[in-house]
Amino acid sequence: MTSGVGVPTGQYKVIGARPVRHDGIPKVTGEARYGSDVYLPGMLYGKVLRSPHPHAVIKSIDTSRAEARPDVRAVATAQDLVTSGGVGKEVALGVTQTDNILASRKVLYKGHPVAAVAAASPHVAEEALSLIDVQYEPLPAVTNVEDAMKPDAPWLHESWAADEADAPNVAGRERHTYGDPDAGFESADVVVEREFRTQTVHQGYIEPQNATAWWEPGGRLTIWCSSQGHFGIRGNTARALGLPESQVKVVPMEIGGGFGGKLNVYLEPIAAALSRKSGRPVKMWMTRAEVLEATGPAAGGYVRVKMGATREGRITAAQAHYAYEAGAYPGAPLAAAAAAVFAPYDIANVRIDGLDVVDNKPKTSAYRAPGATVAVFAVESVVDELAERLEIDPVELRLLNAAREGTRRADGVMNVRIGAEEVMEAVREHPHYAAPLDAPQDGKLRGRGVAMGFCRNNSGMACVVANVLDDGKVSLVEGSVDVGGSRTAVSQQFAEVLGLSVEDVIPQVADTDTIGYTSNTGGSGVAYKSGWAAHDAANDVKRQLIERAALLWETSPEDVEYVDGALRHRSDPELSMTFTEIAALLPETGGPVVGRANINPGGMHGSYSANIVDVEIDPETGKVDILRFTAFQDAGKAIHPSYVEGQIQGGSAQGIGWALNEEYFMSDDGRLLNASFLDYRMPTSYDVPMIETVVVEAPSALHPFGVRGVGEANIVPPPAAIANAIHNAASVRMNRLPMSPAAVLAAMS
Repeated sequence: MTSGVGVPTGQYKVIGARPVRHDGIPKVTGEARYGSDVYLPGMLYGKVLRSPHPHAVIKSIDTSRAEARPDVRAVATAQDLVTSGGVGKEVALGVTQTDNILASRKVLYKGHPVAAVAAASPHVAEEALSLIDVQYEPLPAVTNVEDAMKPDAPWLHESWAADEADAPNVAGRERHTYGDPDAGFESADVVVEREFRTQTVHQGYIEPQNATAWWEPGGRLTIWCSSQGHFGIRGNTARALGLPESQVKVVPMEIGGGFGGKLNVYLEPIAAALSRKSGRPVKMWMTRAEVLEATGPAAGGYVRVKMGATREGRITAAQAHYAYEAGAYPGAPLAAAAAAVFAPYDIANVRIDGLDVVDNKPKTSAYRAPGATVAVFAVESVVDELAERLEIDPVELRLLNAAREGTRRADGVMNVRIGAEEVMEAVREHPHYAAPLDAPQDGKLRGRGVAMGFCRNNSGMACVVANVLDDGKVSLVEGSVDVGGSRTAVSQQFAEVLGLSVEDVIPQVADTDTIGYTSNTGGSGVAYKSGWAAHDAANDVKRQLIERAALLWETSPEDVEYVDGALRHRSDPELSMTFTEIAALLPETGGPVVGRANINPGGMHGSYSANIVDVEIDPETGKVDILRFTAFQDAGKAIHPSYVEGQIQGGSAQGIGWALNEEYFMSDDGRLLNASFLDYRMPTSYDVPMIETVVVEAPSALHPFGVRGVGEANIVPPPAAIANAIHNAASVRMNRLPMSPAAVLAAMS
C-alpha cells in the first residue's frame, strides 16, 4: 500500500509511474554481467593469504617458495603498493588505508590481507598460499569499544600512544553543544538516562567482492569490478599503486547488492599489482568467509542517552554519548550519528559527544544510514520510556516535539522543509495504530511499538550525457552505479522534462573514461543528484531542439515553444513537430544534438521514517515473532513508487535482522566464529512478515522534482520499534542488540 501526503497527484506524466525497469529482462534471464562474469584471454586467478591472528607484528614474509613454483606467475605483498609508513588519526573521506589492502608492518584483524598469488587456476593459487612463510609476533586483541578504551588496552597504532589526551585507541571526537543542557535537565519533571550496547553486523549482500585487472603492455590499467562507485575505485587504486588517475580505467559491472559495503577497495589494487608483475589479466573474488572477516561491516558500539521532559511532555534537554568501533582503522560514522541522534525532535538544549574507537576487527564501512540505527535505537527507546512515565501516547509525545521547518538539528543544521511531522501524523492516522491487538494464544505475549528514524542523505558531483538518436529515442549515459533501479528513476526525470515515454530512453552506466566524474552511489543520493543532472541535460536538449526548429521555420527561438514532447510555433499553430520528427531532421539542421549536465548540487535535506510493529513473544524461549509491520517514509517525491516501496521493505527487513538476530560472534582471542551464512543469522522469509509501506511526500525545496533520498532512513527505526513492542508485551526494556531469544529470555527472567 502506498499513500501520498503533501504533493497533488497527477501533476506529472512520467514521474510517479511504475514502468518496467530497463535492466529487468537482462537480470531475470541471466544476461546481465557481474564482476565475476569477466573472462579475458590468458587470464590468471588470484588468491589472498590472510592473517590467522587478530593482532600481531609481521616479523618477516618469505615468498620464495611460492615464486619458485612453475605454475605461479606472480606474488604480491605490501612492497608492491605505495604505503604511508604509519596510520594517522585523521580520516580522509572515501580513502581506503593502503595497509588495509595489504598489511605492511602489523595485522590488525583475523583475515587481514598479507600477500597474494596469481596462477593459472584458482586451485593452484590457493595451494600456493601455503608456500608463503610469514613469521608473526602475536599481540593481545580487543574486539569492542569498551575494552579498547581501557587504560591497559593494547594500542593498535603505537604512534598514537604519545597523545595522552584520549583513552587508548581513540582516533577522534564529534562534539556538539547548544543551549544550556544542564539548565534544561533542571527544568525537567522527568529525566530518563539509559545505556545501550550493540554488536557488529554485516550488510549481507549476495555478491562477494570481486575484481579483474589488466595492466596492458602500454602501461594503462583497466579494472572490471562490482562497486558502488567506480570513480572512487579508480582514485583509491591509483593512489595505492602510485599512478595518476588518468592511467586507470574502471569498468562498472552490475552489482549484487552493496548497502554501503562496496564503497572501499579490497581486491582491485591487489589484482592490479599481480597483473603488473605477471603481464597477464588477473581475476579475483572473495569467499563468503572472506567477505565477513575482511570487508567493512557496520559499527557496533556503546551509547548513553539522557533526556528530560516537563509533565506536559515538552522535551527540555537531551544528551548523547556514543563510542563507535571503527575496526582496525579510523573512520566510524560519528558525524552521521550526530545528525540523526535527535533529528526528529525540536529540542532547545542538546549535548552530543561521539568517539571514534579502533579495535581488532575489519575496518568498518557504511551500512544504510551509517551511524543512525545504533544512536536512534537508544534515543527512541528513551523517548518511549518518557511517554510511559508521563502517561502520554507515544506518538502524541513525538508530535508535540516534532522538528519542523526553521528548527535546529542537533548537529547544527537549520531545517528547511522536512517531513518529520507529516510522517508522525501518518503514523497516528494509520489504521494499524488504532487496531486492537488480537489476544495471544498458548501463554504467549503480544505488544505494539513505534519508533522514528532519520537519515541525513548525501549529494555530490554528477554527470549525464544525452544523445538524441534519429528515430526519436535517446541514449542516456550516466556515471552513477545502479544499485536499486536508479537507471529507470533517472530516465523518468529526463523523460518528464521532454514529454517522452521512459521506454524511449536508453540508459547506461559508463566507465570512468566515458563519462564525467560522478560521486559514489551512496547516501541515497543518485535519484537526487543524477536525476537533477538528467533534468538539466533534458533542458539542454530542449534548448537545442528549439533552436533547430527555429532554423527550419526561419524564425527566432523566442517564437518556438516545447510542450508535451512537441515543438510549436507560438503564433502559427500549423507549424509543429514531434520530438521524433525533428530527431530525423538533425543531420540537415546542424548535426547531432547532445545534451549534457555536469553538476555538484548541495546536500539535500534528510528523510524521516517510522515503524509500527506488533510482536508476539514466547516466554519459554524468548523468541520474538513479528506479526504486523507498517513502515512509513518521506520520499519527497516518489519518482518510481514501486522502487520506493522496495527500498522501504528491504531496509526494514535488514533492520529486523539487526534487531533480532545478526551479530559478529567473537572468540576471546579475537576470531570471528560465525563467518558463513549458515551461522551468521540473517532473517529469512520465515522471520519477516509482509511489510506494508506508506510513502509520505513532503517535497524537497532544493530539487526540481522535490526528490529526497529513500534508500537508508528505512533501516533506522526497526530495532527501536521492536524493542518498544517487546516492552509493551513483556514490561522489560531491551538495551542490547540483537534482541535474540537468549537476550529476551534473560531480560524477562
